[in-house]
Amino acid sequence: MDAVKTLTEMLKSSSSTVFFGGAGVSTESGIPDFRSSKGIYTEKGHRIPPEEIISIGFLESQPEHFFDFYRKRLVYMDAKPNMAHLKLAELESAGKLAAVITQNIDGLHQAAGSENVIEMHGSIRQGFCMACGMKYGTEALLNSTGVPRCECGGIIRPKVTLYGEELDHNAISAAVNRIAAADMLIVAGTSLQVYPVAGFLGYFRGRYIVIINKTETNLDYRADLIIRDPVGETLGRIELKDLM
Repeated sequence: MDAVKTLTEMLKSSSSTVFFGGAGVSTESGIPDFRSSKGIYTEKGHRIPPEEIISIGFLESQPEHFFDFYRKRLVYMDAKPNMAHLKLAELESAGKLAAVITQNIDGLHQAAGSENVIEMHGSIRQGFCMACGMKYGTEALLNSTGVPRCECGGIIRPKVTLYGEELDHNAISAAVNRIAAADMLIVAGTSLQVYPVAGFLGYFRGRYIVIINKTETNLDYRADLIIRDPVGETLGRIELKDLM
């Protein structure tokens, strides 16, 4: 049977489906991933490893270098939602998707119309002052040069989880509860190498696990269906009329 047809049948028979996505969900929007052969971490020419640059320690010790890298390599404000984002929003609106749990920080799920989105690593679309806590939008970080400063003099940083920082406890609780309550879990565009987030999938006790990823993942052994095609291309083939 065609893999998308099988996926459609699984969705049709499920009452609570949760989507868990990574960087591969947004590559079709022109945003590079991190660990693939063309990813940010594997690019040549980095004097300092990107993993070190996007750490809380580096932000605090070398903020100028941090923000130069952040603006050039992590922020893609011109990117538009691709078919993966659009189809997930469509499925949610039709009552066929309970939530999206994303490791991405680009905000494209909300831009596509999804409402039940849990952002495990924060969002580039929000910022705050490290000194006084005042909240800012993306413009404060992008429309400035050098290190963006609050009116109090503190550094305005993006509201994203950097290496060396703990995840937001509310996001953890929401994600674990959604996964535990789901009867179908779609894992897409992620190698499942980022912990502790990848470990949350261990709370799933439902019926179906579907993997949509170009390469092998640590969860393949548990999957009921594995699709190696692009996420947007795959989800774009699902017709709502076939789910009713």
